[in-house]
Amino acid sequence: MQARIATIVGILLLVAAVASMSLFTVDQRRYAMVLQFGEVKAVVTEPGLHVKLPLVQNVRQFDRRLLTIDTPEPERFITSEKKNVLVDHFIKWRIVDPQQYYITMGGDETRARTRLLQTVNATLREEFGQRTVHDVVSGERDKVMEIVRTKTDRDARTFGVEIVDLRLKRVDLPAEVSESVYRRMEAERKRVANNLRSEGAAIAERIRADADRQSELIIAEAYRESQRIKGEGDAEATRIFNEAYGRDPDFFSYYRSLEAYRESFSRRDDVLVVDPGSAFFKYFKAPQSAGGR
Repeated sequence: MQARIATIVGILLLVAAVASMSLFTVDQRRYAMVLQFGEVKAVVTEPGLHVKLPLVQNVRQFDRRLLTIDTPEPERFITSEKKNVLVDHFIKWRIVDPQQYYITMGGDETRARTRLLQTVNATLREEFGQRTVHDVVSGERDKVMEIVRTKTDRDARTFGVEIVDLRLKRVDLPAEVSESVYRRMEAERKRVANNLRSEGAAIAERIRADADRQSELIIAEAYRESQRIKGEGDAEATRIFNEAYGRDPDFFSYYRSLEAYRESFSRRDDVLVVDPGSAFFKYFKAPQSAGGR
């Protein structure tokens, strides 16, 4: 009886051992590759429980998540102006073809990182060598990154990797170059500012000249119109006086004499030396007889 129990237990243990060597699980964040004597037999991309041949087959798993390569320190590149710049960048990549990745890189992530960094650095060096400091700092920075990403991705595809993104974190000038570049940039900004000021002054002068011309035209037109109206008024006044004089010359003479008296004696301290027998005092001497009034 004991022998039978021991046999059953042994069989169960053997079955458990064979099952443990035949079954494997795949996480949703990883790829699995079934190898037989180093040869790829299957690539498992679906998560869950899977089966392999015990003893003769083994499984290797690779990360399918987005991975990051961050440069440990800035790299030095030379621009078309033969000036050095310090560039700090990072790469976002992932494995898209596990079998090709295993065949070319042996499934070694370190080798893949080194290859990607070498490709990116070589492409950056080529692109920076065709552009000025201004271009790589601001002018064509996005364009440079897109070119580098495209070229690097083309090479990465040959060993089963995709370049998702590539960015420059920082582009700095060495200390010995910064000062001269800043001086040149400052001079350029001053030149642009002076040009804008001179253009603004010229425009302001034109506006002032035009305003002065329009002002003179308006004043001249107003003066001409006022003189015309004044002339018409004087003519109308003369006509009225003439008409009144023609109707009653004596009354008109009397009225004009009163106006002369008022103007002559408008102030108390006025002194007038006139012959009393002159025509000026005609209406003072005989107001009833003058003009029959």
